[in-house]
Amino acid sequence: MRLTGPRTELAPGDGLYPSALADVPDPPKRLYVVGDPGALRAGLAVVGARKATPYGIGCARRFAGAAAKRGVTVISGGARGCDAAAHRAALEAGAPTVAFLGGGCDEPYPAAHAGLFQRIVDGGGSVVSEQPWAQKPRPYMFRLRNRLIAGLARAVLIVEAGLPSGTFSTADEALAAGRDVLVVPGSIASASSRGANRLLYQGAVPVVDDETFEDALFSLFGCLRQEQWPPEGRESSALDAACASAERDGAGGADGASGIGRARRRGASGRSKPRGAAACDPVAAALAAEPLGMEDLYAVARDACGTVEPRAWLMERLAEAERAGVAARYPDGRWGPVG
Repeated sequence: MRLTGPRTELAPGDGLYPSALADVPDPPKRLYVVGDPGALRAGLAVVGARKATPYGIGCARRFAGAAAKRGVTVISGGARGCDAAAHRAALEAGAPTVAFLGGGCDEPYPAAHAGLFQRIVDGGGSVVSEQPWAQKPRPYMFRLRNRLIAGLARAVLIVEAGLPSGTFSTADEALAAGRDVLVVPGSIASASSRGANRLLYQGAVPVVDDETFEDALFSLFGCLRQEQWPPEGRESSALDAACASAERDGAGGADGASGIGRARRRGASGRSKPRGAAACDPVAAALAAEPLGMEDLYAVARDACGTVEPRAWLMERLAEAERAGVAARYPDGRWGPVG
């Protein structure tokens, strides 16, 4: 599939050639761009495992989406797994995103992502390579590509990486270009997080929750913390009902017609209620009442996720509840409250 859209070739000294790439080893002598070359501005690189777990996919979507909503360009490599999730999250936020390819733009790889690359172009972003238009990708080109991902970014966020991992080359390139490396930690028992955790041991900046990520965005881009959620313009959902129910339960009030609200009231009689952010999370609220299988949890997600894909949205919430210690997966496969 040949990508459609404006085509530009940029060389050092051209007005639209990104000055940030002058810092990378062996700056590209030419960039081949499909889409808006103005999208090639300093942003946040979000990269991770190709064979990603739901945790990695959820983190990529979560943090890439949060950055995009604050006007930060999301940069990645268009690969399967975490890269693609980051691009899609930026597109869903209505923000431009940049994909650097290993081969030429007329040989998009992976070929299965040609539709995603076209969405990037149509969404005001760009698909870019230092290889000529029709150059077929070769394995060594992806390491070269990684230095461009890191070079255009002010920081690289690694959301999941095993050992060994190609993601490490992007971290190495970021350090070589004087960029910050941010890492989302994972379970020490998870093979898919061993590389990410090793980077933290070596001194990378940990991103342990939304607040630490927002602090990093403020430090890097001057983005103020966004307190409003759901985003402005989104219609009320079951999440709003859950929050309202949580407030009524906490104040001793009654009523609340939603199923999530009823679950919260049932939980109040026999289980400790979730606190803090979990009190307004419909998944945590439902699990506070009783253990639930994936089919029931998916029903909660469909009611509460708005325009986001329900399964990815659900996995984010389950991972967050597990990290917060308010929910766990039981031996029978159901999820339920801790303790």
